[in-house]
Amino acid sequence: MQEPTTAPYGSWRSPITAEEIVQGSVRLGQIVVDNGNVYWSELRPSEGGRSTIVRRRPDETVEEVLPSGFSVRTKVHEYGGAAFWVDSGEVWFCNDIDQRIYTVGENGKPEPLTPEGPYRYADLVVERGRERLICVREDHSGSGEPENTLVAIGFDGAVTVLASGADFYAAPRLSANGEDIAWVQWHHPNMPWDATELMLSGIDEVGSLTRAVCVTGEDEAVFQPEFGPDGSLFYVSDRSGWWNLYRLGPEGDACVYAVDAEFGLPHWVFGMRTYDFSASDRIVVAFQLDGISKLAEIDLSNDAVRTIPVPHIDIGGLRARDGHVFYIGGAMRAPSAVVKVNLELGSVATIRRSQETVIDAGVVSIAQPVVFKTTDDEVAHGFYYPPMNEGFCPVGDELPPLIVKSHGGPTGLTGCSYEAKIQYWTSRGFAVLDVNYRGSTGFGRRYRRLLDGKWGVADMEDCIAGARMLVEQNLVDGERMAITGGSAGGYTTLCALTFADDFKAGASHYGIGDLEALARETHKFESRYLDRLVGSWPQDQALYAERSPIHHTNRLSCPLIFFQGLDDKVVPPNQAEAMVEVLREKGIPVAYVPFEGEGHGFRQAENIRRALEGELSFYGQVFGFDPADEIKPVKIENLNR
Repeated sequence: MQEPTTAPYGSWRSPITAEEIVQGSVRLGQIVVDNGNVYWSELRPSEGGRSTIVRRRPDETVEEVLPSGFSVRTKVHEYGGAAFWVDSGEVWFCNDIDQRIYTVGENGKPEPLTPEGPYRYADLVVERGRERLICVREDHSGSGEPENTLVAIGFDGAVTVLASGADFYAAPRLSANGEDIAWVQWHHPNMPWDATELMLSGIDEVGSLTRAVCVTGEDEAVFQPEFGPDGSLFYVSDRSGWWNLYRLGPEGDACVYAVDAEFGLPHWVFGMRTYDFSASDRIVVAFQLDGISKLAEIDLSNDAVRTIPVPHIDIGGLRARDGHVFYIGGAMRAPSAVVKVNLELGSVATIRRSQETVIDAGVVSIAQPVVFKTTDDEVAHGFYYPPMNEGFCPVGDELPPLIVKSHGGPTGLTGCSYEAKIQYWTSRGFAVLDVNYRGSTGFGRRYRRLLDGKWGVADMEDCIAGARMLVEQNLVDGERMAITGGSAGGYTTLCALTFADDFKAGASHYGIGDLEALARETHKFESRYLDRLVGSWPQDQALYAERSPIHHTNRLSCPLIFFQGLDDKVVPPNQAEAMVEVLREKGIPVAYVPFEGEGHGFRQAENIRRALEGELSFYGQVFGFDPADEIKPVKIENLNR
């Protein structure tokens, strides 16, 4: 075996390049199973961020459903999700460019179902008996907030509003006999993980709704309603303090499996799924325990629970059909994939990998779960990734630089499955701490609500506490610690750099610097999000200003880099640009990398690559090492002053 090369941390050469990450990978999405065919969506950075639908036939033939020029994506709530459906071989999908619904038959030619107009659609389900789709519609024709409704769209294009009056709708689901429909709705200022209403209604002979009633309580968040084979309504609720599975049947409402674990997810996108029916009396479930997914099958006849051993610790988009389970699974040592599990044999087969390149185990850093003390006598959670590259060793007793990663949301969760963008850093000699700060999901409702009124404080304190823990354990260099994050994670990043001095550099990816501007300008879905996280707007304007880094730049003294999509409707570019201008005028080292044609999150290969390599170039200049990669350096203003 060749002796490792001695080189400073950060300068190690890695086979996990930015080019490999974007050119050799896809982002896997929604799964649908129909007549033995498995469908899934693929976002392809190498095709300019286009998303397409892929079909795998029973003979294992794999083919693309959509021709070039079409991209499946809905912009409802800006985040989208559940943008296509399949029934009896026919595909309906939302097209990215014009947001119209199209149908694709066996001839493969998309035909528009809805006319051009100011409408967006999501969460499609086919009601074959009445020859119509049922879905969520978002109407942007007015001057104020868009109007969300639940609509039926006939196969002839005729539209009927089924339900209106709520601020938001999601997850319309039909009973097998077509006589009942369930859906989730909620109202400002709640987000779908705060409080929602599970609605149940009959459907009359002409397709109108009757007897619509709310079947859940006032202070519970409901996730993924589904009618079971026997007509009972199943759903996930956090009424116990944990997102558990419930069943509403003729004998009343009962918990299917009571356990301190999470069967639900924050409803950022439509179509999220954690369970499905494997037989008339069995349910396959994926639940999270301490941020790690488990797979199990529940026998409804006797409540017996059978664990299904699989190598995946991150499971999403779950579907069950014909004795098999399909899901998107992530493992510790391999990228995510569309997976097929035989329930009888327990065998696991990979249908489609998100990245085909074989990963060298010698450069893969395995996540180490950590729990650490933080403020207010609480604990926080995270995953620590030590530097890992068998081809290199550090110089002397040098300690590695640390990147603390703050996830978005802030109501969200970071897992510990293989993530190429984390391995990009660890294989070059960085340590990474990925923090599930207070407010994260996966640890019960109490933990999720610990961020209420404390956004910009508790999340920041948790990131700092995690970094200090690693310094105390002599695992990282306390003088070379950076913090990075996107969206809400970008806000946490900016707060940590502004209101504390533990970190020596930071990277904000489409992050928030001005809470007041966000409250005034963001889109409908999140327009009242801050009411719970910060305070009422505009009544608590002073608190918004107090928590906004843009108003406290006098406290900033370390280098910062900003990456921003210029078409971002969630966090508009003026957020980053205002921060950059202030830092530029103060003489603080700052870099700004804007991307034309990108929204909230980057989809195009060239821009994803530039963001990764730009951040590496930035840290190299700030922390004093030369990256091994041949990359275009970013220009850091004021660096040599």
